[in-house]
Amino acid sequence: MATKLGIPLTSFDEVQHIDVTIDGADEFDPHLNLIKGGGGALLYEKVVASASGKLVIVADSSKQVPMLGGFPVPVEVITFALPLVRREIEQLGAAVMIRQKNGKPFVTDEGHHILDCHFGRIPDPPTLSRKLSDIPGIVEHGLFINRASLARVIYATFKPSAPRGPVSLVRFFTNP
Repeated sequence: MATKLGIPLTSFDEVQHIDVTIDGADEFDPHLNLIKGGGGALLYEKVVASASGKLVIVADSSKQVPMLGGFPVPVEVITFALPLVRREIEQLGAAVMIRQKNGKPFVTDEGHHILDCHFGRIPDPPTLSRKLSDIPGIVEHGLFINRASLARVIYATFKPSAPRGPVSLVRFFTNP
């Protein structure tokens, strides 16, 4: 799509630092902790975020939550360790499902599988992030802690009498 729009693409062989990355999120809290990876590219998204000076999140108001956990935390896992990782995550209190696509386990760009982990409310995302990172066999997880610099939230309301369609309000949230 970028190529069709005339946007040049590059690689980390050519550029190792990105000034600003603009991306979405599946959920974000008031501290700009994020859950990302619902589309299955969480490893690539986290690598890009780590190479970025600023990560700007653009999302509709349904993604803004007082506490993370309504959306499952995706966890990318090497196939060899899948049963062990699943058990470890279940011991942390999550209901775990292997992500499926067309009736088969979803395979990431790097050939791994994703576990969708339903923790319910996550009162301490940094602690959960560290616990997940400590489990051997996990390649990466979808908790993004201290990565986002700014969130732009679009609040859309439909007004049938408005001649130009929906009216949007925009709010900005910054990470201190």
